[in-house]
Amino acid sequence: MSTRLVLVTGGAGFIGSNVVAELAAAPEFDVAVCDRLGEAALGKWRNLAKHAIADFVEPGALYAWLDGRGRDTAVIVHMGAISSTTEPDADKIIATNFGLSRYLFDWCAHHGRAFIYASSAATYGDGAGGFDDDQSLDKLAALRPLNAYGWSKAVFDRYAVRETGRGHSPRQWTGLKFFNVYGPNEAHKHAMRSVVAKIWPDIAQGRPVRLFRSHRAGWADGGQQRDFIYVRDVAKVVAWLVRSGEVSGLFNLGTGQARSFRDLATAAWKAAGSAPQIEFVDMPGGLEEQYQYFTEARMERLREAGWAEGFTSLEEGVADYVTRYLATADPYR
Repeated sequence: MSTRLVLVTGGAGFIGSNVVAELAAAPEFDVAVCDRLGEAALGKWRNLAKHAIADFVEPGALYAWLDGRGRDTAVIVHMGAISSTTEPDADKIIATNFGLSRYLFDWCAHHGRAFIYASSAATYGDGAGGFDDDQSLDKLAALRPLNAYGWSKAVFDRYAVRETGRGHSPRQWTGLKFFNVYGPNEAHKHAMRSVVAKIWPDIAQGRPVRLFRSHRAGWADGGQQRDFIYVRDVAKVVAWLVRSGEVSGLFNLGTGQARSFRDLATAAWKAAGSAPQIEFVDMPGGLEEQYQYFTEARMERLREAGWAEGFTSLEEGVADYVTRYLATADPYR
C-alpha cells in the first residue's frame, strides 16, 4: 500500500495532536508535524510522544521545508493558530491566523494539493444571527465576531470562499468551524483549557466546582449552554476529510446538540464516581455584557457532504476523558 504524506501544522497542540494520533494510526498516511514545542518541562512534546511521525519542522523553517518536501506532501491540515481569545496583540493574531493561512491556501492551490483548516465558531460572534454555516459571501460578511481571534478566522473564511469563486483554490479545501472542543492533550493551554479540564482538580480532591451564575432572565445558574464536542470525534472527521479527497467548503463541527455547563459538571462528577458538588459564582466584571448563553452547531451541511457517523454523547465523552486520561498518571493520548 502506498502512503500519502500529510503535514499537520499546530500538530503538537490540542486538536492538532489528536489529528496526528488519528492519522498516524492509519497505515496509508505518513504524518509530518509543524509546531513549536517550547520548554521541555511544560510537556507539550508529550502530546506527540506515542505516535510515529515522519518529520518535524519548526514554523520558521516551514517555507523552506515546503520548497523541499512539499513535492511529497498530498494534504496540509492547518491547525496552527493563535487560539487565545484574550491575546492582546492583534498584529500577531492576523499575521498568524490570516497571513500564514493565506500562504498555505495559495501554495496548495498552486501545487494542486488538498487543504483542510481550522476555522471557529467564534466567527458567529454573540450568536444573535444563529449558527448557520452558509458560506455565501453575503452571509459571511454579515458575521460580527466579538474578538480579534474570531475576526481573524472570519477574514480567512471570506478569503477562501472569494478565491474559490474566482477559480483559484486547492484541489480540495475544507474549513471547519469548531465549537466547544474538549478532551486529552489540552493541559498546555492553561486558561484556555476546556471546562472539564479546569474543574477536574477540584473533583479529584472532592471540592465543589464553581460555575457562573446566570444574569439573564429565563436562564438557570449553570444553565448556559454550549455545543460540546469530544476531540476524538473532531479527529475522526478530519481523517474522513483527508480520505475523501473531494469534500470542500465551510462546515460547522459540533454535535448539533447544546448542553448546559451544569450537565457537563454533573457528567464529570459521575465519571469520578461521586455525587455532584456545584457552587455558583458571579461572572468577572466586563464578561457579563458579552457572555454567550447558547451555542449550537447546525450540522446539516456536513451530513449532506457525506459524514454519516454519530457523535459521542456528552456523558460518554466526559467519562472517557476522565477515566482514560484525567484520572490517570498518563493523561496524554
